[in-house]
Amino acid sequence: MKETIALVLGGGQGSRLYPLTKFRAKPAVPLAGNYRLIDIPLSNCINSGINRIYVLTQFMSFSLHRHIRQTYRFDSFSDGFVELLAAQQTMDSGTDWYQGTADAVRKNLRYLEQPGIKNVMILSGDQLYRMDLAAMMRTHAESNADVSIAAMPVDRADAASLGIMKADAGGRVTRFVEKPSTDEELEPVITSAQWLTAQGLDPKGRDCLASMGIYIFKRELLLELLRTTEYEDFGREVFPQSIDSRHVQMHVFDGYWEDIGTIRAFYEANLAMIQPDAPYKLVFPEAPVYSRARFLPPSHIGQATLHDCLIADGCVIEDGAVIENSVIGLRCRIGRDTVIRNSVVMGADYYETQLERKDDSDEGIPEIGVGSGCVIDGAILDKNCRVGNGVKIVNTTGIQVSDEDDRCMIRDGLPIVVSGASLEDGYQLRCK
Repeated sequence: MKETIALVLGGGQGSRLYPLTKFRAKPAVPLAGNYRLIDIPLSNCINSGINRIYVLTQFMSFSLHRHIRQTYRFDSFSDGFVELLAAQQTMDSGTDWYQGTADAVRKNLRYLEQPGIKNVMILSGDQLYRMDLAAMMRTHAESNADVSIAAMPVDRADAASLGIMKADAGGRVTRFVEKPSTDEELEPVITSAQWLTAQGLDPKGRDCLASMGIYIFKRELLLELLRTTEYEDFGREVFPQSIDSRHVQMHVFDGYWEDIGTIRAFYEANLAMIQPDAPYKLVFPEAPVYSRARFLPPSHIGQATLHDCLIADGCVIEDGAVIENSVIGLRCRIGRDTVIRNSVVMGADYYETQLERKDDSDEGIPEIGVGSGCVIDGAILDKNCRVGNGVKIVNTTGIQVSDEDDRCMIRDGLPIVVSGASLEDGYQLRCK
């Protein structure tokens, strides 16, 4: 693993996660109260013995850069690092934004040319999974592959949004189709139940093998491919053209994996982690999730009622509050008799001082947090929101997408209070 370097792709604008990406890069979106999305692939790398990591991004990267700088510090006597590579103008790369996954790597090839690198692992920055990447590296080495792709069994109903592969008995990829939209495109890459069983997997009615967006390249091959072609995307161009002339190996993974690409996927993944039988367990000593160490007091909970919740550090939950099936983030203040159900409340980046709270009160501005007597159900509250007393945030009309609003809007049927928004006393959600 010492000869492997990892590139984590930070993604594009994250438009499907808007407005959570209104002020931050997609990998910087908070997750499960304590973490950010970027912590997942970085933790997988570190737990697998990969500690030389670059994160590639180009949109709203300030908070992501700050999080990485404050979190991932390795021993001075090791060669480990996590560095952010934001899109920039250079003499070699020109002035264009990244045009795709392959183009993003091409514009940063000079970082892969340093000595001591044999393999390059490429990962996505917006997926939730726990995987032993060292096992994938063993598959890559033992098969002497030029390229390896992590794959997982899926139903054909999910194939239209994924890259679908077919492999021979030894796991060598023979076909690759990016996002097949018709039966004619899908049929050549259908995998038999017998093949899955031979790999030690339970088919469970699944007959497609989907790319997880995790790749390993021999360094020299990657340099050659990106220097001699104008390919912009790995799925659409690099892999379909490589399987005939190169050894492309499949590494099959059959655990929990979720692409956090939409508001609905983000919401459901957060709430799933609350359950006792959560598909992604936060308490997992063998492979923990790493994040920034914070010096916060324990949460203070008054005479409140809590059922199936994740409560982060530094919260103040007052008497009479009812919280059910919800994630409550760092430094969150929840007032008396407030009811929060089926919601993700991200908390705050800082505490207000007593003087600041007094000034807010004098100007009629709610404190950061959620006031008293509120009802919040099936919603997402982004960081540093100010929710006054008696506020009701419930999508009672069933609207799926509302008009743009700088305070509260609905996406994927979920009301979202925008980061830093202020909702006055008595505010009720009325979206068109």
